[in-house]
Amino acid sequence: MNTGIDIGIAGFDKTNGKNLVSKRRSNIEIIADILRTGEHGAGKTEIMYSANMSYTQTQRYLSFLLEKDFLQKVNLGGTLTAYRVTDTGKGLLQTKLPSLPMFQLLIYPYSISP
Repeated sequence: MNTGIDIGIAGFDKTNGKNLVSKRRSNIEIIADILRTGEHGAGKTEIMYSANMSYTQTQRYLSFLLEKDFLQKVNLGGTLTAYRVTDTGKGLLQTKLPSLPMFQLLIYPYSISP
């Protein structure tokens, strides 16, 4: 069956350049990415690139995760700072974060805007 759409590499429609397979990540998926990156400690830039976010988004998510005690800020001396997952954050990751309904209830009232 010919749909008139020529799908090329990575699901892009070669006729008009639209991505047919794109899916926006949920807040929960972004938070899981951040927590996984911070399991062994990571700087803000590493978190930003690993989770594929802008600086502003990174600031919002880090503030939220610090406030909720899922991450802790670690001073490495001078102006160097790292973020490390707390025991609470590790517990969250181990409970398969994307399918945890209670965590969704914690997140959505705060409306983290990506």
